[in-house]
Amino acid sequence: RRTLEDRSPAGVAARQRFLTDALGELRRQPRTGLDPATVTSLAVAESAFRTALDGMALPYGVATIGDWRNTPYAVIQNVGAWLDVPQMLDGDQPVRDRADAEAYLARLAATPAQLDGETVRIRRAREQGLVPPSFLLDKTIAGMTRTIAEAASIDGPFVGPLARKAASIAGDWKRRAAAIARAAIVPALERQLAELRAQRAVATDAAGMGTRPRGAEWYAWGLRAGTTTRRTPADLHAMGRARLADLQAQMDVILRSQGLTQGSVAERAIAFQKRPGIGFPDGDEGRRQIVAYMQGRIDAIRPRLPRAFRRLARGNLEIRRMPLAQEPGAPAAYGGPGTIDGRVPGKVWVNLGDPSIHNRVTIPDLVYHEGIPGHVWQGEYAQALPLIRSILAFNAYSEGWALYAEQLADELGMYEGDPAGRLGYLMGLAWRAVRLIVDTGIHAQGWSRDKALAEFVAATGLPRSNAESEVDRYCAWPGQACGYEVGRAEIVALRGRAQATLGSRYDLRDFDQAVVDGGNVPLDVLAGNVSRYVEGARAT
Repeated sequence: RRTLEDRSPAGVAARQRFLTDALGELRRQPRTGLDPATVTSLAVAESAFRTALDGMALPYGVATIGDWRNTPYAVIQNVGAWLDVPQMLDGDQPVRDRADAEAYLARLAATPAQLDGETVRIRRAREQGLVPPSFLLDKTIAGMTRTIAEAASIDGPFVGPLARKAASIAGDWKRRAAAIARAAIVPALERQLAELRAQRAVATDAAGMGTRPRGAEWYAWGLRAGTTTRRTPADLHAMGRARLADLQAQMDVILRSQGLTQGSVAERAIAFQKRPGIGFPDGDEGRRQIVAYMQGRIDAIRPRLPRAFRRLARGNLEIRRMPLAQEPGAPAAYGGPGTIDGRVPGKVWVNLGDPSIHNRVTIPDLVYHEGIPGHVWQGEYAQALPLIRSILAFNAYSEGWALYAEQLADELGMYEGDPAGRLGYLMGLAWRAVRLIVDTGIHAQGWSRDKALAEFVAATGLPRSNAESEVDRYCAWPGQACGYEVGRAEIVALRGRAQATLGSRYDLRDFDQAVVDGGNVPLDVLAGNVSRYVEGARAT
């Protein structure tokens, strides 16, 4: 509660040494005689450590340990302490008493060192020829400039959370926090901003990894980390094209039923979203309505979940606006579970900077993906596992489950009588299919940002403002976007095989329970977990 991760080169090297030793210990552990859950835990930890070490062996970037946010750029529009620390302080740092408030201040005091550690790494990357695309740097510089201006403010991202949380705790908390921010955090941010400006001076608009030193090698690792498979960019690109064609055919049926028969599927989907009653007002009233609409979708699906699971999670969740500095470079929303003890609820962080990116077509699908039965819901099951299993995550499973959760919502009848919502569901699936196309197009085929944007908008019908944040995200996190559809397709394929094998003994509740109870795992481990469920069901 009082410290922060060391993000300096020395900190990365220390983690690398730890993982090397830990991986050696794991590989020496005998597997014979162990129960299946323990064997799974060993396989999961070994996979996470091995993948992280492979990424750390590359000359630059962030290789996470059992997480999804791998990037060649240690500081960019959606990565870095300048974003992570304010979000953690606001959303996850408890302040219940004086000791908690002192812990908050200790983390503030540790922030400059974390920022400076990152600055050293991105400077070294620049010296090796690794500079982000100019358009990503523009977003990052603009966001960090705003953060610096607000850093020492009582309502700002570093002081504001403590001012609110410690309002009833005796102490001079606001003054002390503001003093740390003004004297130490702001100078560290300014040093980092100066390096980003130096990078902007030599940056180009080349979007993908193909033009960067060892970029093809980095992208191959990013795809492997993002999908937990060794599928090639060409294979994933073709997979996306085929899936997109099927989804657009389904979207066409809905659009024709709504009287939209002229133009491409994407053009008609855009036109449908402009109809009266679909969008929300501008400003704070629109923001309030968006949050209320999201909460309504969560409340509506809860009573239906016993049809999909044998054992229900708590679904402890709140919908929160993401930190203002994060919004310009962030997606429409993201979510995750709270603390194991339930004292800090799970969050769906929603981007409310521009209310026009949300509407009644796109919100239901978004809520089921990020909240219930998606990330927050699945994450609560993972918290029942051994500690290391609850903190390790694999992108293809995490995002594959969340995409499958959207399908569950459809199967539970959440779109009955709601053509707008079901269109949004299909648009969301098309969006994930086009991610396979665009991510591989950018990083393996040399697409420009403009070409990627044109492909994205033409394929999905999502507004260009959504498309820009999405494409920029793919540029910053190469390979991550491919995990969604790869993971969903594997879960659906495993479900189909379970149905075919079990026949009348198959029950959706048991399959879904097996998938979530097995925890967040690589896709090959997931297949083994499902096979054990099928074998057990056949034996009963």
